[in-house]
Amino acid sequence: MFGLLKERQLFGDAFWALFGQVASACALLAGTRVLTELVTPDIYGQVALLNGFVVLGVTLFSYPFICAGMRIVPECLNKGERAALYGVVTRLTAKATTLAIGLLVLGGATYSYFSHSDVWLFMLAGVLLIVTVRRELGIQLLIGERKQRGASLWQTSDSILRPVLAISLVVWGGQKAEWVLLGYIAASVVSNTAWSLMLGAKPDKNRPLIITRNFRTEVWAYALPLIPMELIFWVNGLGDRYVIGYLMTAAEVGLYAATYMIINEAFNRSAMVLLRTFQPVYFQYCSQNRSKEGFRILWIWIGCVVALGIVGVSLLLVTKDWVASMVLAKSYHSAVELMPAIAVGCALHALGTVVAQPLLANKRTRLLLLGRVCGAVTAAISIPLMVKNYGLIGAAMANPIYFGVEALVLAILAKPWRNTGVEDKAAIAQVDEEASDSRVTV
Repeated sequence: MFGLLKERQLFGDAFWALFGQVASACALLAGTRVLTELVTPDIYGQVALLNGFVVLGVTLFSYPFICAGMRIVPECLNKGERAALYGVVTRLTAKATTLAIGLLVLGGATYSYFSHSDVWLFMLAGVLLIVTVRRELGIQLLIGERKQRGASLWQTSDSILRPVLAISLVVWGGQKAEWVLLGYIAASVVSNTAWSLMLGAKPDKNRPLIITRNFRTEVWAYALPLIPMELIFWVNGLGDRYVIGYLMTAAEVGLYAATYMIINEAFNRSAMVLLRTFQPVYFQYCSQNRSKEGFRILWIWIGCVVALGIVGVSLLLVTKDWVASMVLAKSYHSAVELMPAIAVGCALHALGTVVAQPLLANKRTRLLLLGRVCGAVTAAISIPLMVKNYGLIGAAMANPIYFGVEALVLAILAKPWRNTGVEDKAAIAQVDEEASDSRVTV
């Protein structure tokens, strides 16, 4: 089983993925510690809610196309096909992001009109959406090509610059949400520009581009089922803070968001190291019909995620008070009781992501959507009930419920315990086609 791990490039991928996630996490934790000292939970809650809209724009309107490009790039036969694929992904992402910005500004203007609040915060959120999409597009396509070094350095520089510039502007201009957003925007503009210039591929003018595929059709086919799935992902990951904001106050949102971010980053960064290490290799083996090697890689990956969850939750149960004192200002320490439940939810979410990989590898995104829908329905029911009856601790306790349901359903649908060969893939494709036909005729 571990013979595959002797591949030199895999170790290199793991090193740079680990470096990027650890460095980014350290920068984020340090920045959060200082920022929570400088701004009140109410201001932090405003930033968290606006940043949630930015994340929605990225995940719903842009990330499906970026994910499609990342999955298809291992199948490109030459530089010409890669360039054509990147062009298609970039154009689709730009158009979708423009639509997202328009909806964000329109919604913000409507909200500001009725609540007599400042519309400029929503306009700043729109600009932040643009630079965040550009960052994700560059980083994820580099990962798809297994260029982990460039992706990690890009991510790390952005993660360091964002809190540094945000803190600097808050110190200079005072406790205002707009200074935090402006700091994030300036940081991403600097890092995006620098790394785009350094890592941008130079076209080979001496050789004609050889393109044998219609990438636009392929990208749309892969991305369409992911669009509602990303909305569901956002609801599961960030919807709870909007329920808290509606039923409680922005100050409680700030307490919850700061605590959730600390715990989620610890688990998410660790899981992301594994994803960036194993997913490109797993997709590559699946593209080459090397099902045996892909199956082994998948189960090494699953084992690592399970170990990560057990060790992480156990450590947090013992050290939660120390963690709170190290990474949160004193005014945020009342939320320490939320940490264990959030940690269990994050561990289950990481497990659900990895057991669903056979669906992505086999391009069965409709089934992946079904699994996400089950999690979202559970979240939509459990979060309001738990928050209404138990307050902030109820929001934390809801995490293991909906992420656990989602992971269970995804495992049943993906069947990661089954080694799918070429013949099985043909049978799966036939079943999917028949299912699609039956849905049309109903």
